[in-house]
Amino acid sequence: MLEDGDDQETQVFLSALSSFYQYSKVAHFNTTHLRRQSFYALPRSHIELLSSPPFSYLDTLEEVDNAIDKNAEIAQAILTSGLQSPDLDSEVSLKAKAEGKDWRGLATSNDIERARSTMRQLFRDWSEEGKPEREACYRPVFDALAIEKSRHPEAKLRVLVPGAGLGRLVFDLCCAGFDSEGNEISYTQLLTSSYILNSCSEARIHTLFPWIHSFSNHRTRSNHLRSVQIPDINPRQVLGSSKDAGRMSMSASDFLLLYGSEEQQGSFDAIATVFFLDTAPNVIRYLEVIRNCLKPDGLLINVGPLLWHFEGNAPGIHGKEKDMDVDMDCTGIAEPGSFELTEDELIVLVERMGFTIERRDSNINAPYIHDKESMLQNTYMASSWVARKI
Repeated sequence: MLEDGDDQETQVFLSALSSFYQYSKVAHFNTTHLRRQSFYALPRSHIELLSSPPFSYLDTLEEVDNAIDKNAEIAQAILTSGLQSPDLDSEVSLKAKAEGKDWRGLATSNDIERARSTMRQLFRDWSEEGKPEREACYRPVFDALAIEKSRHPEAKLRVLVPGAGLGRLVFDLCCAGFDSEGNEISYTQLLTSSYILNSCSEARIHTLFPWIHSFSNHRTRSNHLRSVQIPDINPRQVLGSSKDAGRMSMSASDFLLLYGSEEQQGSFDAIATVFFLDTAPNVIRYLEVIRNCLKPDGLLINVGPLLWHFEGNAPGIHGKEKDMDVDMDCTGIAEPGSFELTEDELIVLVERMGFTIERRDSNINAPYIHDKESMLQNTYMASSWVARKI
């Protein structure tokens, strides 16, 4: 993933490691320490009232601290796995220290929030309780590929999953007999997926408390403190027992830069964009690259809403954190220019970019890291469509 002399990429990788290193300290501070300060600022009579059952507020904060400690075990496991990565050789580490940058302190508040969000995503991708979410979004992909497989019964179809996140769809496609390749730009997610796929020794080895960081909209304290076991399967064991499994790989790169190249032209039978197209500042560039790396007659299978990720950003700053170097590389997704389309407009654009729409389904109930017991219910009404490269 890292190339010698690539200072910017080295720092991003080390910042991702740092975000997991700092998770425990920051989570305890933000979630319980500040609340204890606020609690002890109350009038004494209020403190006494809330300290007794059924509130027992201080006991609750103690339980939350214990839950954070369990989450921190996952963060530590991801960190340990990442430190053993060939991408973190002694030369990289010594170079960072020589510049006065101990990697443990490199993570910004944005990096740490990204790590926390990524660990919550383990609920969606790698817990039994997250299966309904996966089913809603992955089923259209498998249905479309099953139809395509029937057209080419002897072929081993090659499928690309850009924005692969924690790798569950890539893994499931591989187990289903497809040669699957995932692409992800976030080192935070790559470190996490690498740990789950390559280093977890057994199923349900970790306890994750996905809702612990927020005290809002809980009907009961038991729901606030509810945990799940991850991963729901042992990936290596499942893959080893799959008779017709395909090949699986992950690439760590900017989707536009890697797959827009001449070397990738016509490489894939299908591309599955699940909750991905709306991450584009300029979706035309995404579609150009998709068209480039699809074989003639290949399929683009899309599932998701249109939550345009860079909406509201000032012109030219998408892809840049406010605390990042202003001289950062502005190629790939960081290219200037952005716009947002409606779903109907996006469909027209897809057709004008050299595809024909074969199937389209709207109003798919698609929750995302969804607490079904919460008093706040946000669920996407996603769309799914299948387009064939002309």
